[in-house]
Amino acid sequence: MAEAQSEARRIGEVIRQARVLQRRSQKNVAAALGYHQSKVSRLEAGRGAQDVHMLRKVARVLGIPPHHLGLGAAPDANPSNPETEDMHRRTFLAAGVAALAAPTTPAGAHQDLIQSLLPGPSPAATAPVPDPPEMRDHVAAARRLFSTCHYTQLERTLPGLIGQLRQAIGESPGSTDLSGLLATAYQTSASLLLKQSDHGNAWLAVGRAMAEAERSGDPVVLASSVRVHAHVLARDGHTAQAITLVRHTADQLTGAYDQRSPKYLAALGLLLLRGVTAASTGDDRSATQDFLTEAKEVARYVALDRPDAWANFSPTNVALHGVSAAVAFGDAGIALQTARPLMRRHIPVPERRAALWVESARAYSQQGRLADGYQALRIAESCAAQDIRRPAVRELVADMAARDRRRTLPELHHFSRRLGVPA
Repeated sequence: MAEAQSEARRIGEVIRQARVLQRRSQKNVAAALGYHQSKVSRLEAGRGAQDVHMLRKVARVLGIPPHHLGLGAAPDANPSNPETEDMHRRTFLAAGVAALAAPTTPAGAHQDLIQSLLPGPSPAATAPVPDPPEMRDHVAAARRLFSTCHYTQLERTLPGLIGQLRQAIGESPGSTDLSGLLATAYQTSASLLLKQSDHGNAWLAVGRAMAEAERSGDPVVLASSVRVHAHVLARDGHTAQAITLVRHTADQLTGAYDQRSPKYLAALGLLLLRGVTAASTGDDRSATQDFLTEAKEVARYVALDRPDAWANFSPTNVALHGVSAAVAFGDAGIALQTARPLMRRHIPVPERRAALWVESARAYSQQGRLADGYQALRIAESCAAQDIRRPAVRELVADMAARDRRRTLPELHHFSRRLGVPA
C-alpha cells in the first residue's frame, strides 16, 4: 500500500510539472479533459492516480509519454484513420457528418456493420422480409447476444437485421412499430461500437437511433436512445452535456411509478444509471448520488434481471453502478465494500457479472493489490471471455502488468501476453 501511495505521488508530480512547464492552469487542463478542476487537483496531489483511463487522457492532453505515468503500451482498438480520430473530438452533429463523409474501412463484419449505418437506399432483400412479430423476436435475440457478450456473433447479425428492418419500413412507410425496432437495432450497434472503443462510428449509430426513436413516438424507445447518446457523450469527455441530457429526459418520465409498465420503468432506470456513469466520470459527486437515489427508487417497482429481458434493470444493476462510481472517484475501499455482497449473489446477465469483476479488478489495482486484481479479471473472463478482450479491459491489464516491475506475478504477464497487450 505504501509503495502504491508513493507511486501515486510521483505520478501527481509528473503531471504537475508538465502542466506548469506548459504554463497552463488546472482549470485549463480540466477543460481540455472534460472534467472539473478538482479532478486535476486530486491527481496532482496523488489521489485517484490509479484511474488508468484518466491518466491516458492526461498523457494525451499534456504530451506526457505514457510510461512516465506508469502506463503500458495502449492496445490497438479498431483501425481508424485521421477522420475517425477527429470525430472523437466533435459534437454529436459534427461527428455524424464527418462519419458520413469519410467512414473508416476496417475489414469483414465490422465494415459490414458500419456500412449498414450509412444513409442511402436499403439493400435489396434476398428473401421475404419477416412480419413485424418475427422482426421483434430478431431484435430481442440481438439484444440477448449483447447481454451474453457474444459480440462476434452480434456484429455478424446486426447488418442483416438493420437491412431487413429498413426494407420493411420501405414497404410500410410510417410504421411506428418498425421504427421503434430499428431504433433499438441502432442502439445495440452503438453499444457494441462503444465496447470496441470505436467512438466515431458509435456517434453515427446514435444519430440513426435518435432519428428512428423520434419517428416511433414511443417514450420508452426515445429514452433508450437518449441513454446511448449520453453514453457516447460521456465517453468523448462531454460529461456535463451528458448529465444535462439525462436529467432533462428523466424529468419528463418520472412520477407515478406504480402505474407504469415494466418496460417504461426499465428504460427510465437505465437512463438514470447512465447519468450515474456520466456524473461519476465527470467527478460530480452530488449528481452521482442524486441519480443513484432516483434509480434505487425506480428499482423498488421493477426488476428485470435476466439476459432475455427487454432491459436488465434491477436493484443489482443499481448496486453495480454504485461500485463503478466509487472506482471512478478513486474510492477503492468503498467500491470493494459495495462489491462484496454482489460477489456472493447470482447475477444472471453475463455482461453484468463480468462488469462486477472488472470493476473490482480496477479497485484492487487502485489499492496496489495486483494479485487480487488479476484473480478478479480471471473470474471476469470465466463469465464473459469476449468482454475481457475489449480495448478498455486490455488496457487495464497492460497497465497492471507495467506496474509489476519486479515480475512478482508471472501469471499476470502471461495473461497480458495472451490478450496481446504485453506491458
